[in-house]
Amino acid sequence: MDKIELDERLSRIEKLLLSKKEVLTFDEACEYTGISRSYLYKLTSGGKVPFSKPNGKMIYFDIRKLKDWMLSNGRKSKEEIEIESLNYSFNNDVKF
Repeated sequence: MDKIELDERLSRIEKLLLSKKEVLTFDEACEYTGISRSYLYKLTSGGKVPFSKPNGKMIYFDIRKLKDWMLSNGRKSKEEIEIESLNYSFNNDVKF
């Protein structure tokens, strides 16, 4: 096993361990979300992402709230929109 392959396996293991945590540090949140440090700082300073700052210095993230935030403002697939449209039409006796 070469060094590159070993590094990739180690990276996958670290990501698996990171997903098991409930509270993330700032750097862990960057790694988890794939957001750069500067952009995540901008989001926290603007109050656009949920975080905690218990001692006034360190920033922590509840992983569940972070997941909810990342999945907010979802988009429906064309199939979901078509199904909703058909359901609405049938339930409201819409004539075509």
